[in-house]
Amino acid sequence: MMTNFDQIRKEAKAKGKKRIVIAPVTAATDFSVLSAAMAEGLVFPVLIGEGKAVASWVNREKIQAAHVESIEEPDSAKALALAIDMLKKDAVEILMRGSIEPKRFFETVLDREKGLLKERVASLVSVFDPPGVGRVTMASDTYINSFPSIAEKVTITENVIRLARVLGFSSPKIAALSAIEQVNPAIPSTLDAAILSKMAERGQFGDVTLEGPLDIDCAVSQRAASRKGVHSAVTGHGDIYLMPNVEAGFLMAELSVFIGKTPMACALMGTSHPVVLNLPFVPAENRLTEIELAVLLVGRL
Repeated sequence: MMTNFDQIRKEAKAKGKKRIVIAPVTAATDFSVLSAAMAEGLVFPVLIGEGKAVASWVNREKIQAAHVESIEEPDSAKALALAIDMLKKDAVEILMRGSIEPKRFFETVLDREKGLLKERVASLVSVFDPPGVGRVTMASDTYINSFPSIAEKVTITENVIRLARVLGFSSPKIAALSAIEQVNPAIPSTLDAAILSKMAERGQFGDVTLEGPLDIDCAVSQRAASRKGVHSAVTGHGDIYLMPNVEAGFLMAELSVFIGKTPMACALMGTSHPVVLNLPFVPAENRLTEIELAVLLVGRL
């Protein structure tokens, strides 16, 4: 299993250069993470958008013309559509959001007919490098699905397990979180967690251990769980935390970053190709890790 973000970087660099398409590119595009990824030998960039913006970056960074491809398309919607078409034709391998607001980007990329959506739903996995734990941990969904149904939670679970396998977790331990550790019909997320737990018990998610419902203290502390009469291999040893809804997931992710100072990067799952989102709540110093995660996901979605 991946022990930290440095190991993710090492594994990604060993995969060789991947073709990444960035769209749309405008004068407002921040090229810093792309420059870092090129310096690491991770990607060959294909930029679709305003040619002047691309030329300005190329000249500023003194990039050789042979090391980048530029396609002129000033219309943002057309630029993104062209990028998706290139992915579908396997002309490129990774999509990275350029200068377009996240809502418009998601609407296009996750369109069932014209976009890249592969599974029932897409979901965002926040990957953390918590100090002193000795392995990366994951939480999902932390951005996409506001109040997912149990059917959608099944797909969210399958999505995050797929990423866990890529990160070397052969038998991940999963905590399905809720407000309390007991099944209570008045709290729907406890019912969902119990269903997911029973599905895992019957092997429907493969080689995993999934426990739920668990409140946060039972999930992170075996001592607290024992005190409450919960005995599971997951308590205190979780690799994955399934969030009850996006309110809990997004707030937990932001609190971990801004108050807990925990390094975090995100991976979009449920699409046919890796997508780098460049979301504003991901720390700038961890955005290169998102490209590295995308590199590891090439051909494994």
